[in-house]
Amino acid sequence: MSWWQEDDEDEDVYDESTVRVRPNPKANRPRTKIRPKHEDAATGRVYAVDRGRYRVTVDGTGGDRVELSCVRARELRRQPIVNGDRVDVVGDLSGDEGTLARIVRITERSTVLRRSADDTDDVERIVVANADQLLIVVAAANPEPRARLVDRYLVAAYDAGISPMLCITKTDLADPEPFLANFAGLDIPVFRSRTGLVPVDEIREALDGHETVFVGHSGVGKSTLVNAIVPGANRATGHVNVVTGRGRHTSSSTVSYPLGGGSAGWVIDTPGVRSFGLGHVDPANILRSFTDLAAIAADCPRGCTHLPDATDCALVTAEREGRLSAAETARLDSLQRLLETFATRSSPGE
Repeated sequence: MSWWQEDDEDEDVYDESTVRVRPNPKANRPRTKIRPKHEDAATGRVYAVDRGRYRVTVDGTGGDRVELSCVRARELRRQPIVNGDRVDVVGDLSGDEGTLARIVRITERSTVLRRSADDTDDVERIVVANADQLLIVVAAANPEPRARLVDRYLVAAYDAGISPMLCITKTDLADPEPFLANFAGLDIPVFRSRTGLVPVDEIREALDGHETVFVGHSGVGKSTLVNAIVPGANRATGHVNVVTGRGRHTSSSTVSYPLGGGSAGWVIDTPGVRSFGLGHVDPANILRSFTDLAAIAADCPRGCTHLPDATDCALVTAEREGRLSAAETARLDSLQRLLETFATRSSPGE
């Protein structure tokens, strides 16, 4: 008999079964995995993310655009929600100050532009979702253009299935043609901008009907370009140190702006970066973007690197035997330079 039980038969005997538990219907209710279908949810687009709050734009009843402040539903806590995502939202959809809606679903993404911390890190960071164009902004001088960084942007674009474009700014400070010669074989659109003179109409025409993400090194004038193309964007602009050639980070977050002015589409401005890791990229996706060369490379041995020193490479052999046109030769040079990015990349285990 336990020490708390009385030996006297006339006394009450207490054990664990006599414990009285206050009923708690909420806690005792069996949990269910059945979630509401939210058939009345409205579909919107995420245009900004800030510390657990998501800014989403939806179509209002009158056809106008309503901007909402949203939180994520509990069932989405393990899924990243990024700029450009199409999401289903419920709750207060008025957009009034102080109201809060809830994101309950993320629709399937058409594209995902990603980067990693470095080339040895295969953990992806999603930059933007559902973009179909990538505008790479680079300065002709101050800071000096970096071909290898542009190569990395191109690799990320090809891996994501996004069409790249190139805008070179500050062309009044240096001749951009020697730098642009590095990409002559890629046949991508190129825009040239002088200091204080942006070809707005030309660029807006290329952006109309598309979702275009702007990327570039700090200090190249990317935010200035966004402000010229999208009046009212009011992106902060900075200066470049004339000694180091380094720009100051003026954009700290990724934000989308409707193109406006009678044009459809979105402009997505990203923070300036000095590096762009490609640890998540599959090199095979790069070759697939060069459709004419991929057909020739079908005769390459398994695991071929397609680099100039590759043994029995069908592309290298075709170039050596003069079976490639001048355009194909230039594209092969560009392809090999992009693939060289991966040739010296260390594996995550090293």
